[in-house]
Amino acid sequence: MAHESGTTTVHLAVYDTLADWETGHATAWLARAGHTIRTVGPVAGEPVTTIAGIRIVPDLALDDLRPEDSALLILPGAEKYDEGDELAPFAAKARAFLDAGVPVAAICGATAGLAREGLLDDRRHTSAAPFYLAATGYEGAERYVDADAVRDGDLITAGPTEPVAFAREVFARLGAYEGKRDAWFRLFHDSDPAAFAELNG
Repeated sequence: MAHESGTTTVHLAVYDTLADWETGHATAWLARAGHTIRTVGPVAGEPVTTIAGIRIVPDLALDDLRPEDSALLILPGAEKYDEGDELAPFAAKARAFLDAGVPVAAICGATAGLAREGLLDDRRHTSAAPFYLAATGYEGAERYVDADAVRDGDLITAGPTEPVAFAREVFARLGAYEGKRDAWFRLFHDSDPAAFAELNG
């Protein structure tokens, strides 16, 4: 299911110290479901370097990203979320997306970015741990949920150890893998061999 604009383009934020393992399930399987994945960085064409040392050249600059051109914005965690305000513009863009009714999925450190932006004050959410978000000074502590991943309307959040649960919630919001999401989750989260046949049946 694409956003009402009809686009199936999913935008993946990329920045220095991006945590490589957190969004791979979501992006790879969305691409297999027919979505186009485009990377969005601080500056178009200027490489960023992940925690693993992998260089990524963004397709698009953050300033040029418009919610109406996107089905979803994915914000991976990064060490830079805990080092200052350099990535604050990505959280501000998330606000623009949510205001426009376009979903946002944030994992690990990106949830702290959203907390600082005030986007978790009124939405159910999760993260690495309650104290991690509490350190941001945000006002949404009573809405913290101790779960692998949480979807509240257009916002999806997860902690750093739950890339599979994170992807499942992303698929659910976009209507991907209808009827097969449970099998997909059991295969990749639980290593259930029976789920392989269900997923590929």
